[in-house]
Amino acid sequence: MANGYFTGLAEGLMDGSIDLDTAVIKVALVRGYTFSAAHKFVSDVTTAGATINGTSAALANKTVTGGVFDADDTTISATANATNHGLLLFQSSAVTGGADVAASAQRVIAWYDTGTGLPIQPGTGTVTVTWPAANPKILKVG
Repeated sequence: MANGYFTGLAEGLMDGSIDLDTAVIKVALVRGYTFSAAHKFVSDVTTAGATINGTSAALANKTVTGGVFDADDTTISATANATNHGLLLFQSSAVTGGADVAASAQRVIAWYDTGTGLPIQPGTGTVTVTWPAANPKILKVG
């Protein structure tokens, strides 16, 4: 198990196809996934055998300051009582925001399965995701 950024994150930030403060960014509970930096879309993660067990609403009060991305803590409604969930951070909308696009167009950003409270062992119900208060917060680039 290891946290990691997807290779497409750097590409997306440079070519404008990922916009952390304008697009809709969400986090999902995922089980049965082995991280691959080469994955680019949410559909790559599920095609690799992972199961999404709930997704947050759009992250609120997002900030991008000094190469650090942060937002308010969030919640996810878990739909199954299962073990060993990681968190998948992804851009669910077009770069300009708006409605969710198909999973084959939702850009993956980062994977978290190591750290305080990880992996997550949810029952059915609400899981609270508390982002670190200090750097790297949700993620740090550079």
